[in-house]
Amino acid sequence: MEHPAITLSGLCAVGGVMGYVKKGSVPSIVAGLTFSALYGSAAYLLKQNADWGLELAVGTSATLLLAGLGRAIPTQFKKPVPLALVVLGGLSTGYYVKKYNEFYPLF
Repeated sequence: MEHPAITLSGLCAVGGVMGYVKKGSVPSIVAGLTFSALYGSAAYLLKQNADWGLELAVGTSATLLLAGLGRAIPTQFKKPVPLALVVLGGLSTGYYVKKYNEFYPLF
């Protein structure tokens, strides 16, 4: 269950660094490294079967989805980076909500 979080941690770090290198965007590197650290922490907690790992993964994924939507809506979903954030955030939110529901039935 920690594998998607590890992958997303790497993708967020690479995306943030790319945004900084290409455009000099400080918000990109700060957000990318912050999301990377959050996903990395979630992966560690999930690997250790510790408390709050799944909740951290759900929260981070939902925040990524909302951040992507905030950037994609003004561009009418035509730019690739906001669209990628929406897709990754949506897929990871769905995955981790499903896993959460398996362990703590809500629906």
